[in-house]
Amino acid sequence: MPQTVCAILDDYQGVAFRMADWSAVERVAELRVFREPFADEDALVAAVGDCDVVVAMRERTPFRASAFERLPRLRLLVTTGMRNAAIDMEAARARGVTVCGTASLGEPPAEITWALLLALAKHLVPESAAFRQNGPWQSTVGTDLKGRQLGLLGLGKIGSQVARVGAAFGMDVVAWSQNLTEDKAKAGGARYVSKDELLKTSDFVSIHLVLSDRTRGLLKADDLAKMKKTAMLINTSRGPIVEEAALIAALKNGTIAHAGLDVYDREPLPAGHPLTKLDNVTLVPHLGYVVEESYHHFYDGTIKNVEAWLDGKPINVINPEALKKA
Repeated sequence: MPQTVCAILDDYQGVAFRMADWSAVERVAELRVFREPFADEDALVAAVGDCDVVVAMRERTPFRASAFERLPRLRLLVTTGMRNAAIDMEAARARGVTVCGTASLGEPPAEITWALLLALAKHLVPESAAFRQNGPWQSTVGTDLKGRQLGLLGLGKIGSQVARVGAAFGMDVVAWSQNLTEDKAKAGGARYVSKDELLKTSDFVSIHLVLSDRTRGLLKADDLAKMKKTAMLINTSRGPIVEEAALIAALKNGTIAHAGLDVYDREPLPAGHPLTKLDNVTLVPHLGYVVEESYHHFYDGTIKNVEAWLDGKPINVINPEALKKA
């Protein structure tokens, strides 16, 4: 029995072994795969308490300071992507846990953004449901994209891709973020405006910001109130960027017309959540990165990280200070 134990978390679809060749790791470590999310920290600790290495998929499982304290054997935590707001990096450093990341793709989140935006604009979900249930033939009237304003909160790697598609549809693309300038906006394919102007004038508002202390709760009730009543909000970034209670109230009250969401404050979204009971919100289960190309990048990168760590030469380290304590 190998001495090193490696846990692969949140493999919901059971594809981790199909997306990459784990044989090199399997020769020197015991691999355990967990397909279901953990209900709480107690369940996490019970499952991986004897593991040296844990592989975390994006931000599905939180690793708070209290979890690190209860996982004394943990030495390596690999996250898919080079950023994970669900990991307390300072706590990992303090406990001498090395955190490594992998490459990620910007195209899939941009694509899911447009899948949601088009579904909202053309009422694809209710029309498809009505069609299958022998309902009325054509019961809604869609919205044209040409000439409409697309407001992007964030114009980085993903936002700029969304901007290019918006321009191809003939939309007026505007953008804002805390660090954006007129020159950067122009280079990213958009026109720079203030946050207030973007919210007040856009027909579609799409979020492409990193979750941080600055962006958490960026859109509150008063921000949503500035939007057009016909406006549609798309969030494929991170749920907590929009205050959930404020969004639910805005949808209930008709403050905005519709929302398309791929991300939530808590994932998986609990059964019976208020968002699931609203007709004017289109929900998908964080599919933005769930494509084969992304999974190949994630798991191939994870294997390289584990092999390098086992060899005593960690790569793609997010918290290098932890190496001094390892």
